[in-house]
Amino acid sequence: MYIFCISQVGKRAMPCCPTSIPPSSATQTIHCADRGAGAGSPPAGNRLLWVPQQAGTMTPAVALGWTQWLGQGAALQSGNQRHPRRGALPRRAGTVAAAAAENNNAWDTLSVDELQEWEATGPPTPLLDTINFPVHLKNLGISDLKKLSKELRADLIHTVAKTGGHLGSSLGVVELTLALHYVFNTPEDKIIWDVGHQAYIHKMLTGRRSRMHTIRQQGGLSGFTKRAESPYDPFGAGHSSTSISAALGMAVGRDVKGRKNNVVAVIGDGAITGGMAYEAMNHAGFLDTNMLVILNDNQQVSLPTQYNGKNQEPVGALSSALARLQANKQLRELREIAKGVTKQLPGVIQNATAKIDEYARGMISGTGSTLFEELGFYYIGPVDGHNLQDLIDVLTEIKATDTVGPVLLHVVTEKGRGYLPAESASDKMHGVVQYDTVTGKQIKAKSQAQSYTNYFADALVAEARKDARIVGIHAAMGGGTGMNRFEKAFPERVYDVGIAEQHAVTFAAGLACEGLAPFVAIYSSFLQRGYDQVVHDVSLQNLPVRFAMDRAGLVGADGATHCGAFDVAYMACLPNIVCMAPSNEAELINMVATCAAIDDRPSCFRFPRGSGIGLDLSSEGITPDLKGTPLPIGKMRLRRGGAEVALIGYGNPVNDCLAAAELLELSGVSATVVDARFCKPLDTDMLRKLAKEHPVMITVEEGSIGGFASHVMQFLCLDGLMDGNLKFRPMTLPDRYIEHGTQAEQLAEAGVDASHIAATALAVLGRKKSLAH
Repeated sequence: MYIFCISQVGKRAMPCCPTSIPPSSATQTIHCADRGAGAGSPPAGNRLLWVPQQAGTMTPAVALGWTQWLGQGAALQSGNQRHPRRGALPRRAGTVAAAAAENNNAWDTLSVDELQEWEATGPPTPLLDTINFPVHLKNLGISDLKKLSKELRADLIHTVAKTGGHLGSSLGVVELTLALHYVFNTPEDKIIWDVGHQAYIHKMLTGRRSRMHTIRQQGGLSGFTKRAESPYDPFGAGHSSTSISAALGMAVGRDVKGRKNNVVAVIGDGAITGGMAYEAMNHAGFLDTNMLVILNDNQQVSLPTQYNGKNQEPVGALSSALARLQANKQLRELREIAKGVTKQLPGVIQNATAKIDEYARGMISGTGSTLFEELGFYYIGPVDGHNLQDLIDVLTEIKATDTVGPVLLHVVTEKGRGYLPAESASDKMHGVVQYDTVTGKQIKAKSQAQSYTNYFADALVAEARKDARIVGIHAAMGGGTGMNRFEKAFPERVYDVGIAEQHAVTFAAGLACEGLAPFVAIYSSFLQRGYDQVVHDVSLQNLPVRFAMDRAGLVGADGATHCGAFDVAYMACLPNIVCMAPSNEAELINMVATCAAIDDRPSCFRFPRGSGIGLDLSSEGITPDLKGTPLPIGKMRLRRGGAEVALIGYGNPVNDCLAAAELLELSGVSATVVDARFCKPLDTDMLRKLAKEHPVMITVEEGSIGGFASHVMQFLCLDGLMDGNLKFRPMTLPDRYIEHGTQAEQLAEAGVDASHIAATALAVLGRKKSLAH
């Protein structure tokens, strides 16, 4: 072992003896120009760096390239010849001391006995009860912080068991969140959490713990960060890969205003697969702006990558690079003083030492860090994301260092940490409904029907058995889109592109060019991220790409960030495309078959979150394998005959129209109900008939202004059908965002449920609005 003494010049590190290289036969030596070889203790204020003897022939320059700070104080202790804990940065004075229990990996795990003890009444949280805001953390020592982390986990598990929500991600960042709020001074210092799945602990530490029982409920806390909710949430986030861009904007704004606060972005290894993250890092490196990006590497994308019990590797070359970094012990122990040293030297020497540093790191194959450095970031890590001591030390050093430029801190965490049911689950209990705290078993509502997502996936399997051209594409959402079910049947015909919706769309366009039949399964709100590709790469070229837009309409507890309100407006405006929406699971299955049969243009269908309505599928002509029948393109379906008012529903609202017709019948009003099925092309023959035979026409959709109703009105006006006595009323979602709650609560708030439809009909007819029940 080579050990060198380093002097500090201001805030820059300089070797006090850069040419003093110990002989290769030495195993543990201190060379200090200030005190002489073998002095045993460095001068006050100096620090030590160590270089492994196996690194090969050492030169001063190579030695500087293989470096890492140790703690302050002597490197060798008499008697046992022990060197300081490797990888640690200088400790924060007067706060934390290393604890023996640090080596116990189970210290933060909640035992079954503990879970059973407080299952009914909740966990004891004497320390957490004293913490209302981050300032209350500042005087705690490491032992108290560790106790607090366990109390936070227990309280989170107990709360989410009753509310449902995103559990696994927040369990994995307990120590990281504590360390961030311990070191930085929020809300003056800005912490931007990517996506927001990770932010439950952050909410608990920033004045919102007392309201955690309301999370994702109507009038309660948001499941994501939200600017209007707290000054500690500087940026709202429900979609991934946005944090670095937002943080860079805040850092530049800070500099323009002459402020000195810190800006930190926390992004997961899944979110960093999104191209926007690299666009932001490239810009940050170019601007050389002071900011910190923390890469929370938990080896998981948003939803599990261990499909079908195969423990599939995380998607993409980047995840492989991160894994290599994590596994490389030497790289973890040897890092980054060289840049601080060489910045004091002439430019030619700086360039030479940078090449030497890159060569030295290449000798141990830890090449992933150069990716971030090529983008202009100073890379530090990987660091154990569950070691509070290390996290506080590293963050303190980063905060205290007066340097220029962005820093990337690579932190390795375990999703679901400390809760055995989450640790053992394939999805790490990423998103959960209510569950039993001891076993982790989720208490799912019983339904006669499967989810619409599963009906879609199984119908696609049935089509793929008949058509070898069919392939599935998703953006790191195999569980959420049902593509993992498709993958069980056709493991070689599914492509997970990572969180990269733009790439997913154009990738599908390329597949279509080669004669394949791609189905792109993406949430309605996520497809917004790939819209230019839908227009330019698919629609403009009239390529037969099929879009399956899950979570269309109001989505309940996920609220406004995931609401699929806009897809009808942004898809149906495109030339040539076929746009569909099913009113039940049988219609969905048939629409999958319809899209599979359309091979001359783009097509899409939207379907809601939740379960089907429980139809007898055989009575609808659906075979046991869920093979559907292609629908006649652009044809509506009459569901109920009437005379006074025509209710035309698009998609799931058809069922509300049927319920409204029942209410109207009790009030003496005869209503026709039509299932539109298609927004484009419209069934113009049916619309003419309805307009001529009914004095009132009402369209109902779970989408924004500019959707289905706009297309119907455009036709009615151009065809002259609005020139007479027809009264037309469009019922859409209001021109505002609907916040989280149950789907029933959201429909009522939006004014598109059955009672509002019936009341609208009565008002247009001039009848009393009171409804018989």
